[in-house]
Amino acid sequence: MLLLRKSTTVTRYQQRIPRDTSTRLFEEAQQYFPGGVNSPVRAFRSVSGPPLFIAEGHGSHMTDVDGNRFLDFCCSWGPLIHGHDNPHIRERVIETVLKGTSFGTPTQMGNRLGKLILDNHRYVERLRFVSSGTEAVMSALRLARGATGRNKIIKFEGCYHGHVDNLLVKAGSGLVTFGTSSSAGVTEAVARDTLVLPLGDRDLLERTLTEQAGQIACIIVEPIPANNGLLLQDKSWLECLRIKAWKHDVLLIFDEVISGFRVGFEGAAGHYGVQPDIITFGKVIGGGFPVGAYGASKELMDFIAPVGPVYQAGTLSANPVAMAAGLAALEQCLEPGFYEGLAERTHTLATGIEGYARERGYPVHVPHIGSIFWLAFGNERIERADQIDPANMEYFKMIHHELLQTGVYLGPSGYEVGFVSSAHSDLDLQEALAKICAAMDVAFSKENQ
Repeated sequence: MLLLRKSTTVTRYQQRIPRDTSTRLFEEAQQYFPGGVNSPVRAFRSVSGPPLFIAEGHGSHMTDVDGNRFLDFCCSWGPLIHGHDNPHIRERVIETVLKGTSFGTPTQMGNRLGKLILDNHRYVERLRFVSSGTEAVMSALRLARGATGRNKIIKFEGCYHGHVDNLLVKAGSGLVTFGTSSSAGVTEAVARDTLVLPLGDRDLLERTLTEQAGQIACIIVEPIPANNGLLLQDKSWLECLRIKAWKHDVLLIFDEVISGFRVGFEGAAGHYGVQPDIITFGKVIGGGFPVGAYGASKELMDFIAPVGPVYQAGTLSANPVAMAAGLAALEQCLEPGFYEGLAERTHTLATGIEGYARERGYPVHVPHIGSIFWLAFGNERIERADQIDPANMEYFKMIHHELLQTGVYLGPSGYEVGFVSSAHSDLDLQEALAKICAAMDVAFSKENQ
């Protein structure tokens, strides 16, 4: 475990780029929004300085209101697999907007996107579009409970599934525990229906399913946990979940809000060859617009209203503009070699960072899969959230700050992953590699130890 000594060096986070306009806008925003933001991590509380207010983005870069230009590896937290202002998405959106923005009726654009997905995803027979990944997960849980007639669910520590009440829970004091709320406003009664287990503990999973026989509706997991670090799991773990779910007659939900259409068109399910009962989607499926979806077999989806008794609705579900953006995005994802090229470039970046860190003796490694990567501190593989030393986030804070000064943008938290898009050129990645290595030099310099 790394031990980080406190430093009294005040110049560590000295600003070398102008942020006056962002600072002023953030001060103003705090009069309108809680903490000045509309999603907590945007507040930059885990890193240095005020949050950047972005004015525009094109390709692999975005520019803030002070005129600073950044190579962007946050990509709006994952949706922008084709980068900013992708011309195919832009043209399709403009063409659609000129005909209207919302009707509250079925549209042909929704049919086209639904058909494209179902024709190219072997694990889904029917879909329901919603407006966010959180809504997709919430609806999938309701479907699982409605289809099974049971109330309890199993989730895993270190997996995040949006701000759904049942899933904003953490493990209690025992190994097999009912969840306890991790957010004010989540009632104890709701939390008690959620069982929280450690990732990868097969014996505990079996014991829990046996002890709670006939009460558990579903197991939900991020097959590629990417919200609390990139906690890559072995394929055998996902196969275990599949077998256990079948054995105990519970449903298996893959939360693919991040991994769906990102590590391959069929997401983690296709990458590992493991079939869940229900899959939730978000991020890439909307091409930069607010879209989510959940899908399953025809038999399961026939529980959803108006066919079945499980109610779920949404005024802007399958909004034609969002459907147009998603269609244009996913059509490009189906081009031959698309995912292979992204994965190869991401691998080159990740191994380049690791190679430099190894040469210098820096305790950094870069787990990666497809076009997702994560800067991890330490030299051991990290598979569970409790293996992450919070003290090491100070290193990320320094690296993040240095990268901002040199024009590279990562998500403002060391627990968040980075994304490579098809807009990132080889030259972009070479530039990023050089600047990340230079930032590590600063973070691990003796002055900052």
